[in-house]
Amino acid sequence: MLRENDESLPLTSATPGSPHVTVGPASSASRRRPSAPTSPPPYFGGVRGRNLQPFIKARGFWERHARLFKNIMLGLLCVAYAAYFLAACILDFQRALALFVITCLVIFILVSHFLKKFFGKNLTRYLKPFKNPHLRRWMKWGFSGLSVVGLILWLALDTAQRPEQLISFAGICMFILILFVCSKHHSAVSWRTVFWGLGLQFVFGIVVIRTDPGFKAFQWLGEQIQIFLNYTVAGSSFVFGEELIQNVFAFQSLPIILFFGCVMSILYYLGLVQWVIQKITWVLQITMGTTATETLVVAGNIFVGMTDAPLLIRPYLADMTLSEIHAVMTGGFATIAGTVLGAFISFGIDASSLISASVMAAPCALALSKLVYPEVEESKFKSKEGVKLHRGKEKNILEAASNGATDAIALVANVAGNLIAFLAVLAFINATLSWLGELVNIHGLTFQVICSYVLRPMVFMMGVEWADCPVVAEIVGIKFFINEFVAYQQLSQYKNRRLSGIEEWMEGEKQWISVRAEIITTFALCGFANLSSIGITLGGLTSLAPQRKSDFSKVVVRALFTGACVSLISACMAGILYVPRGAETDCLSFLNTSFVNRTYETYMCCRELFQRFYLKHLEKKHLNAPCTSLNGTNLPSFSGPWEDKEFSAMALTNCCELYTNAVCA
Repeated sequence: MLRENDESLPLTSATPGSPHVTVGPASSASRRRPSAPTSPPPYFGGVRGRNLQPFIKARGFWERHARLFKNIMLGLLCVAYAAYFLAACILDFQRALALFVITCLVIFILVSHFLKKFFGKNLTRYLKPFKNPHLRRWMKWGFSGLSVVGLILWLALDTAQRPEQLISFAGICMFILILFVCSKHHSAVSWRTVFWGLGLQFVFGIVVIRTDPGFKAFQWLGEQIQIFLNYTVAGSSFVFGEELIQNVFAFQSLPIILFFGCVMSILYYLGLVQWVIQKITWVLQITMGTTATETLVVAGNIFVGMTDAPLLIRPYLADMTLSEIHAVMTGGFATIAGTVLGAFISFGIDASSLISASVMAAPCALALSKLVYPEVEESKFKSKEGVKLHRGKEKNILEAASNGATDAIALVANVAGNLIAFLAVLAFINATLSWLGELVNIHGLTFQVICSYVLRPMVFMMGVEWADCPVVAEIVGIKFFINEFVAYQQLSQYKNRRLSGIEEWMEGEKQWISVRAEIITTFALCGFANLSSIGITLGGLTSLAPQRKSDFSKVVVRALFTGACVSLISACMAGILYVPRGAETDCLSFLNTSFVNRTYETYMCCRELFQRFYLKHLEKKHLNAPCTSLNGTNLPSFSGPWEDKEFSAMALTNCCELYTNAVCA
């Protein structure tokens, strides 16, 4: 029997498939140091180890050819998607239009990335001749001359059919002149930036409003957004119930902000928002010559709010010039955030007009900002490489969705609180003004009435018909002095009245405005430029750069005024470019059918029928012929296309049952 301290005989142990292990006296060094790694235990070296050898070899083969297998899988997925895409397009292309647009967009992004990666240097080398200063000077003057001649010819030819468009053009000139008079440094104005910004806005407006492909594309995009936002009902109806979301504003429109905020956070996590912002920034920076930081914020304001966009350039705020800070503020005042865009669409506001107005405001905001507050300092951010944008701090897409919904709760509370407070203040102001007016026998004096008189000339210069000017001026005044939420809600009420087919005038008050006035007003309201936004902007920027608080306070009022003018000039652009779309209603065919409900088409056709009857009545009166009436013995007669139509008398009777008119007496 061996003792533990017996050092004379070493012990050896041999196990099949394992090396000999000698157990003997341990030296002091070996006791101090950890033992060297030994071979795997017999469990892995025996039969089980031999059974795992095929799996180990397969794993090694996969690791050596991982790239090949990845390409094969990617190729198979592309082939499968191509087959699915072709089948969807062949079966019903109209139904697969959304899939077609998304696919083309992805292909365009991949091709542009491929060209930039492999041919970017060659393309840069080919463009070197254009860097010649003499050639660039000639190109600049040539392009400027062609632009001026093209604008003059376009205005001469286009406004020949619609002279009212010249009023909108005069409105643009008026606003630019006012802003130039208010400029901080008149001699330092960069007219290249101003004209390029207005030119980009005008070209984009032509594409979206005038061309059929652009109009249909944005109309389709607006319809898809409306369909997408309707999915909010699935969540809000589960939480609040069907009855509340159908009848109560807070449960109908505000949940859309939560849904849209969640989606925007996901897109930001995926990097799509940053990619789009950087591309827009590159275009604006190259054409207008603005710096990277200010351009990035203005482009970002198309998608995010006035307090969120400055976060994109948070590290650079401390070193920005006053002109750049003014541009940052102007961009926030001139645009609306993507989150509240969905709420405005839920009001019934035209989605394509809202999207167009928000995008068109970006170049105009930069242009007018540099007109009011030109750059006289040396900027540190003139590099054309731009500012890099990083993804959010979220670890995965679920965290991004949750954070987006959580962050939007504060926005919903802010919107609801502001609506309650401002509508209450507006009611109090109206009651006070009405009381003061009645003391001097002025009845019905309200804030809206004052705005309708004071702002009427400005609204008329935007291209609104004089009869619609009081209503539009009232809405624009509410937007500037209260907020855009209340203003868009008022606009939606007028639009709903028009679509319901009620009479245009009732008891001397206009009940709705024309479609042209609705579009112009939609553009004029598209921005956060109101008095309450001053505090929001100062609070947001001061929290990011407290040492620049005095600089922020110095330029915020100018930026507010400039941002308001950006929206008004966008409205003037809409007034120049707007043309009625779609085929006009054939009133002869429409009134020949049985109609019992009031609609916009019913009212317009009945009004035309009333006018034709009245004109014929005046004609007979002038010729001393016996006049006819609806209740007379002779059948009523009509002028124009309604003359000698058997159903005209019956249509007149039906119209008189729906609407009140002098000819119905």
